[in-house]
Formats: sequence, structure tokens, C-alpha cells
Amino acid sequence: MSTLQRAFRSTRKAVLSAVVALGVAVGGLIALTAAPAAHADTQICDQYGSTTIQGRYVVQNNRWGTTATQCINVTSSGFQITQADGTATNGGPKSYPSVFYGCHYTNCSPGTNLPAQLSAISSAPTSVSFNYVGNAVYDAAYDIWLDPTPRKDGVNKTEIMVWYHQTSPVQPVGSRVGTANVGGRSWDVWTGNNGSNDVISFVAPSAIGSWNFDVKAFANETINRGMAQSSWYLTSVQAGFEPWQNGAGLAVTSFSSSVNIGGGSTTGGTTTGGTTSGGTTGGSGSPSCKVTVTPQTWAGGYTANVTVANTGSSAVNGWKLGFTLPSGQSITSAWNATVSPSSGSVTASSLSYNAQIPAGGTQSFGFQGTYSGTYAQPAGFTLNGTSCS
Repeated sequence: MSTLQRAFRSTRKAVLSAVVALGVAVGGLIALTAAPAAHADTQICDQYGSTTIQGRYVVQNNRWGTTATQCINVTSSGFQITQADGTATNGGPKSYPSVFYGCHYTNCSPGTNLPAQLSAISSAPTSVSFNYVGNAVYDAAYDIWLDPTPRKDGVNKTEIMVWYHQTSPVQPVGSRVGTANVGGRSWDVWTGNNGSNDVISFVAPSAIGSWNFDVKAFANETINRGMAQSSWYLTSVQAGFEPWQNGAGLAVTSFSSSVNIGGGSTTGGTTTGGTTSGGTTGGSGSPSCKVTVTPQTWAGGYTANVTVANTGSSAVNGWKLGFTLPSGQSITSAWNATVSPSSGSVTASSLSYNAQIPAGGTQSFGFQGTYSGTYAQPAGFTLNGTSCS
């Protein structure tokens, strides 16, 4: 096979648009309407079949580039490709089976607060874990869609692709334009246009199996490169695979996404300060601090975005934020900080790229967790051993 470009990715969008138009013509029966909430092990072989998991995400088969059969097995936490017939023949991939949060061709995930204006988003924590196979030609990509308008259908203006893994000879659309450090990782950066929308791709030098990050970091880098504006809207985030040959066995084993708007979120509230001791000492500076926690909750789970404000007159170099989780809560993942242990008295430690909090400045990190009973806020915040006020 010759070197495969992704220039025909727009074919998928055109086909989907045609399906929507046909549905309207025959009486408003839209083929992309979300199915009822899925139970584990739901099989989907329909070309554009979709269903929901966890009451908040949509899983879609999305076989747009081939007439050959593709089937996915939807679980409570993701999906696996179980059948992937045919070979891509038009230069683009066969499909993009994926799980998403937000709105995709009028199919919106339950309870989503997308589209949301980038300038209003304080953070958009997300995580995904992939399972790879060795007998296929594919890429594993996390898609971030941006548009100047809050559209819920059709092609967006700019597509950000975060490539966790790819096999030869697959490569992004366009050409390599340099490197970037985003989210504490180094990436090869490619830019181009697939004939329908602009594309910026961040390609990992080696395969990433699982990673948590803030979508806002990639949006900001895209803005810095002139391919988006802060007034634009985030419409959806998606994680899945683009197979060219085979693909059976590829799986998204876990996925999470939430979007925090300004100082608030779709659920929950904020907490400030703290009085009890609950951390470890470290770093330098004499901190005075204010801590704001912005949670987003669902049944049995939540994410929390934490902003640490240095209200003192000198910089804090190297920070450790101590706090106490309520009984029944446990942290499962974190971003922009190292957080341990997973329950009880917890310490979040800065990373190399966010270790300084300037006087009057802030740093943010976040974590995802589980809870039993009723969700409650963490308490007892200390910055480098000194209680926040």
C-alpha cells in the first residue's frame, strides 16, 4: 500500500450529512438518533449505529469509508471492534468507531454542556485508555472539534487530533511543521486541510496506552498557532480508531470527559480555603492561598478541577497541596499534578512545568474519582504545610 494520507476524512462527514438529509426527506426519521441507554455487551453492526454508556457518553460505529461489515461490542466502559472486514481503497480510513462527549451530527450525549465557548471553559479534563493489536493498519486518535459557531451538526472549522498511536504507513493529513510540548508531553505537530476542515495533529513519538489530560491545553496551543480563536466553541471530544486494514480487537477500554465552565460546572459548586491540617511540607516560599474546587458529578463518580491561588507577596516554587477526601471517596486518575494516596489525607504535588505559582497567580490541576452515598467536597487544604485561609 502506498503512503496513506488522511485527506479524505471529509468523506465521512459528507456521507453523514447525506444520511441526515435523507432522514428528513422521509418524514424526519434521522438515522443518527441515539439509541436507548446501553447495557454491557451491546452489539452494533449498523453503519452509523450508536448507543449510550454510563448515561453520559455516546458510542458510534461510524463506518463511513467502506461498504464492508464492521461490528463493535459496546461495554459499560467503552467498546471493542469485533469485526472489521474490507480494506480502505480511497486513501482515507475505513471508519472511525469512537466514543464521544458533546454533539456530533445532531447526536448529542446525554446532559452535555457542549457546545461551549473556549473563553468560558476553565478546564476540560478527560482520559482514555486504548488496547492495541499487531495485525492491523490504523491510528488511535483523540479528536477535539472547534467551530466559530455553537453548531451541533455538520463539519466544524478545525479538527484537533491527538494521536496516541499509529502503524506504518499511516500519517496525518498535511505536513509536519515542528514540535510542541503540551500537557507535559512532547509531540510532532502536523497541519493541513482535508478538503472540508483544517486539521492540526499532535503525534506521540511512541505509543501511549492510557493518558489523562486537559483538552483546553490542546485548544490553547491551536489558538497560539492561529488555527482557532478563544471566541470559538468546543463542540465535541471523541476517542477511537481509524483502521485502514483489519482492526478486530482494537478497543477503547475506558473514557471520561467533562467540561467546567468558568467558576462553575454543570453540577456542584465551589469550596474555598480550609482550616484543618492535611498535607505534607515541601517547596519554597511563604504561601498564603485560596483554593477553589469545581466539581462535576454523576451517579457514583465525579471530576474535580482545583485552582490554587497564591495570595501572598512572593512566588511559591514547588508546591504540595494537602487535603482530605470525605469517607467513601477514592481518586482514580489525575492531571497536571501527582496525587497520592487515593483516599483519606491526600497530597497533590506539582509537575516540572507548573511548579511555580507567582505572587498573585494560580495553578490548576484536577482529578477523577468515585464516591458512595452523597458527594461532598474535599476539605482541610494546606499549601506546603500552611493552612489556606
